[in-house]
Amino acid sequence: MSAAAVEEPFEHAALEEEPVRQPTLLEAAELISEQLPGFRVEIVGSQITATPPPQNLKHGRSIKRFDRLFEAAGLDGGETEVFQNIGIRLPTGPFDFVVPDLVVIDADSDDRTLENGCYDPAIFRLVLEVTSSNHSTDLRIKPTLYAQAGVPVYVIVDRANQRVMVLTDPQEGEYRVHAVHHPGQSFTLPESIGASVTLSVDDVLTAKK
Repeated sequence: MSAAAVEEPFEHAALEEEPVRQPTLLEAAELISEQLPGFRVEIVGSQITATPPPQNLKHGRSIKRFDRLFEAAGLDGGETEVFQNIGIRLPTGPFDFVVPDLVVIDADSDDRTLENGCYDPAIFRLVLEVTSSNHSTDLRIKPTLYAQAGVPVYVIVDRANQRVMVLTDPQEGEYRVHAVHHPGQSFTLPESIGASVTLSVDDVLTAKK
């Protein structure tokens, strides 16, 4: 009588492959940023956006123009500081953040970082965007985002439409005051940013060297 074959239990059953962990939005954003150097990677409405770098120098010149004027007005020292490409945490999603072109923030805010190195929106006195390929985001989406974050002043250098917009008085997720300035005009930013700064629309749009 032949013995029936007995199958031994598979000793490595416990070594079954575990499901691959999906990266978080922040991890995915960091990976995209590494793979696309020069792109501005943000998380808006729990969706990752990647904006390509400007195709000409005019965008950078406009930012430098503001940077110099803010510094000359004394905003980059004392109670405030001026920075480029500082991330601001948004209240619209668990990982949402954006990176404005230029900001004026409270001084001594090093310890106000939140997730992913982004900063508490309460320290921001002004955010500024110079439109490029993502002009619809700057004009239509970010006003709501910055207002919801409580940023007091949002400046948009709208190069496509040749105008500068200054949005103030954020309430209930929107800016109540929209001031639009055209070529040939000058405008003064609210002193709440830390100093009285008057700018020429022509100088900002043409971005003279």
